[in-house]
Amino acid sequence: MKQVYKTIGLIGKPNHQGANTTIKALHDYLHSNNYRVLIEHTVAQSLTFDGINIKSLTEIGEQADLAIVVGGDGYMLGAARVLACYKIGVIGVNRGNLGFLTDLSPDTLIEPLEAILKGKSRSEQRFIIEAEVYRHGKLKSSNSAVNEAVLHAGKVASMIEFEVYIDDIFMFSQRSDGLIVSTPTGSTAYSMSAGGPILTPNLNALSLVPMFPHTLTSRPIVVDGDSEIKLKLANENHENLQVSCDGHVILSVMPGDEVIIKKSPFTLRLIHPLDHNYFNVLRNKLSWGNKLY
Repeated sequence: MKQVYKTIGLIGKPNHQGANTTIKALHDYLHSNNYRVLIEHTVAQSLTFDGINIKSLTEIGEQADLAIVVGGDGYMLGAARVLACYKIGVIGVNRGNLGFLTDLSPDTLIEPLEAILKGKSRSEQRFIIEAEVYRHGKLKSSNSAVNEAVLHAGKVASMIEFEVYIDDIFMFSQRSDGLIVSTPTGSTAYSMSAGGPILTPNLNALSLVPMFPHTLTSRPIVVDGDSEIKLKLANENHENLQVSCDGHVILSVMPGDEVIIKKSPFTLRLIHPLDHNYFNVLRNKLSWGNKLY
């Protein structure tokens, strides 16, 4: 077998029986075919077989040519936020529910993986975004997101007030439960559930989706992906405001703060089987656009 990749990192959902079984099978297959195999340390703690080369997620990003993430979309997002900082290909094995970002099935894994390892695959770059919170002009916190950054209150059904600027040009002011700023990757996630548009992954665009706005005229809008989006929080807001990145990382926001959301300089390199088709994924995962008969 021609080795397009030499060092492969295995990342999985810790303490998950299905993920452990898949990682063991992947380790055995890759090791028998003379690949250097690195296993991320949190999942390695629940594995019982010998010969494990344990590394941190950042070490996998630095040393591996390909990372295989075993889990659901949520775990894939967590790994992707770190791995996007490195020139590493990433492919997912679905051990979750929807599996929108995880192409491979654990039940029929080896044959498509073997083709990918021979270079019979397609690669695409997905841009990610950064959210930064500024207080009195000083950066207080920041993080990245593959899917979306969401401004919201710390409690359910609590209305907040803010202004939106695009490249320092005033866009609109709003009283609502918050705002979802989504990448094309995230357009089929939280944004879609809130009534946002589906954006194909190759678009250089961001969608802004209001959350339960207190008006009949507010609608989602799509802007250029290179735009800098600034959210200015009114001083009259309550203090328990937040920006969540992919629903996992929470940044605290205070009244009067400014939130900057923009494209990151890093991109996520996803590896797909040759037969991967985005519209097939939409139909199979979301029942989107199925034939009437």
